[in-house]
Amino acid sequence: MRRAGSPCLRRHRANPILTRADIPDVPPALVDATSVFNPGAVEAGGRTVLLLRVQARSRETFTMVAESADGVRFAVRPEIVELRGLEKLRERVYHVYDPRVTRLEGAYHVLFAMDMDGACGLGLARTEDLRAFDFLGLVSSDDVRNGVLFPEKVGGVYLRLERPNRARLEGGPTTGSEIWLAESDDLLRWRPRGPVMAGRFHYWDELIGSGPPPVKTRRGWLHLYHGVATHFASANIYQAGVALLALDDPARVLGRSRGNILEPREPYELAGQVPNVVFPSGMVVDEVDAEGFALPSSPVRIYYGAADTAVGLALTTVGELLEAASEPPL
Repeated sequence: MRRAGSPCLRRHRANPILTRADIPDVPPALVDATSVFNPGAVEAGGRTVLLLRVQARSRETFTMVAESADGVRFAVRPEIVELRGLEKLRERVYHVYDPRVTRLEGAYHVLFAMDMDGACGLGLARTEDLRAFDFLGLVSSDDVRNGVLFPEKVGGVYLRLERPNRARLEGGPTTGSEIWLAESDDLLRWRPRGPVMAGRFHYWDELIGSGPPPVKTRRGWLHLYHGVATHFASANIYQAGVALLALDDPARVLGRSRGNILEPREPYELAGQVPNVVFPSGMVVDEVDAEGFALPSSPVRIYYGAADTAVGLALTTVGELLEAASEPPL
């Protein structure tokens, strides 16, 4: 039994599982990579596949693919992901990054953050084999980030969680203190449904944003998110938490962890190009029942960005996450 308030994520002894040393050169664009972090994750054909955010010495951002038979030891393909059709977008795109992967209706759908003039948008890509990626379009109209798709329709519509960027830290970019639910009939045109949860001022999750795509359980949708504790004249601290959303109406929060379930403590999380960061972005659940509900006993692997420099792996179970999401709220 997990002690109330104690963290339920355990770092893998092989951490960090990916560093810049694991990234192959792809000249001329990518030579001697600077960092790798914030991966999307999915299980495909008995293998774990990560979509990696990789930065070059030019500060350009690329997406690369890594594969593993055991979910721990990864080999990175020596190629940069091309989003076919992105060149047709009229807006100038500076960076495409932080991919979040959802298996939906027989294909893999990937939501990306896209830095453009004046705002961050969400781009959607589709792939059937995690090799050829088709860009479907810019699927947001406002400044928004941290978009994640639900793995099935709910109430006859597609759903996603997203974070409107309506707050600005002193000297920094716009960010957000709320997670919203949006809906769509075709995955391309989206309309906001309303807020789901907000940051808790003065606590560990003052600013928040979605982590991996939600996971369906009998008790509700498990939703990992990141929270940021802001500190005057110091580095902000990025941590991980978990919430439980109603199956029939994910705008309704059934429970939420009182404290974080993972915080920066190890050297590779405390020091890097952005210090004091654990950023959950990929989640793989090993066991589901015949109707697609994650089993409480199932092992869970959480892939996270560490200090915007490396990739870490944390282990838990569905049951432990459900317990953490049932703590008395602040």
